[in-house]
Amino acid sequence: MSWTDDRVEILKTMWMEGRSASQIAKELGGVTRNAVIGKVHRLGLSNRATPAKAKAAAKAKAPAKPKIATKPKAPSVLKGTENAVSIPPRKPIITAGQPLPPQPSNSEISEEALAKVIKVEKGAKKLRLMELTERTCKWPIGDPATEDFWFCGLTTEVGKPYCDAHNGVAFQPMSARRDRRGR
Repeated sequence: MSWTDDRVEILKTMWMEGRSASQIAKELGGVTRNAVIGKVHRLGLSNRATPAKAKAAAKAKAPAKPKIATKPKAPSVLKGTENAVSIPPRKPIITAGQPLPPQPSNSEISEEALAKVIKVEKGAKKLRLMELTERTCKWPIGDPATEDFWFCGLTTEVGKPYCDAHNGVAFQPMSARRDRRGR
């Protein structure tokens, strides 16, 4: 089969309409999908309107809708089965550029716990990540992007990730947290 001027025009038209190489080959007859792709590239027709590009162009032209924050809905229940299934509301996902939820500040941690941590960190083993074991405190100290970053490394209680002093800061009793909320 040779590429006549008529067949090339049909190929160009169908290609610009966004038809696939397989569809064009089937329409022309006597050529394979690969032959159509080869001819398209030799003619320099690579850029064309595709359904995906058309959607992207339409989306770019449309004005952006403002996003409205909504509070989570109450749990919904799927009915129509013997056992109704309760679906909990979705938790908000924090993405890049959004502020983090409030974190406890040093002023919210008891002075006694802070004094204990400062004392402990002076006598810490200053271990690197690969030196940590099940029984060493994994409390990070410093900026991970610097050479001065290390882990406490003191002995932990069984089943706890931190030493006694760092556990006191990380896991505060419920009553202490409740008292802070009342301030």
